Amino acid sequence: MQRLALDARRGGKRIGVVPTMGFLHDGHASLIREARSQSDLVITTIFVNPLQFAPNEDFSRYPRDLERDTRIADEAGCDVLFTPTPEEMYPPGFDATISIGGVTAPFEGVFRPTHYDGVATVVAKLLTLTQADKAFFGQKDYQQCMVVKKLVRDLSMPHDIIVCPTQREADGLAMSSRNVYLSPENRTKATVLHKALQAAQTLIRAGERRRARIEALLSETILAESGFTIDYAAAADSMTLEQPSEAFAQEQGIVLLLAVRLGGTRLIDNLVV
Repeated sequence: MQRLALDARRGGKRIGVVPTMGFLHDGHASLIREARSQSDLVITTIFVNPLQFAPNEDFSRYPRDLERDTRIADEAGCDVLFTPTPEEMYPPGFDATISIGGVTAPFEGVFRPTHYDGVATVVAKLLTLTQADKAFFGQKDYQQCMVVKKLVRDLSMPHDIIVCPTQREADGLAMSSRNVYLSPENRTKATVLHKALQAAQTLIRAGERRRARIEALLSETILAESGFTIDYAAAADSMTLEQPSEAFAQEQGIVLLLAVRLGGTRLIDNLVV
């Protein structure tokens, strides 16, 4: 992979990479299409990264379908599909970890404390292997995007991180590989996440800046549906993820962040206001 990428760079080609864990959907395809519009060589990586799964998480059952992924990537304009094995990425003796501070601490960092070390480590490896000029990520994983941006900035890595809008189903549910876990009944219930985000957005645009009131509306809207438990339903500064003790300033950008569990499936979503 690295030899191919270095040869392409020597030939003057601009390289775009879309890092994924596979089981591609149209959200991933939209990232590949965006990479195609900005790059001469488009690489899609498929790697279910064991480092970012805790022992009690769904690494072994995470959905995989390489034949389907190959077709989706090809139709979206991918040139190279890079599908390393864990043994290739983490050979015997591998013991390096990249740990990013600050933006990793809240939200996902509370519930999945080892997750972002695994993300930062694998993204650093993938960027080095693919020699990407630009890497394309989806906004659905908002905190992850901030972590990757900080990784590149703090380590002076020569890659541009492009964050693309969340892709949604017709009923508003954010596209996710894990949606396949949902039963038909829970798939219908899951649309309440987008409804909660929209309700809080309306409240903020009407002038509400009190964090407690915004977060209460998020939680109340979700819990009006049965079966949900909430890891967090939060409002934070969209640039830093910091949370004011009382209210946001008028000019402050706000990101609404959700992580909920429904029937054994963990769903995340967000909206920037």
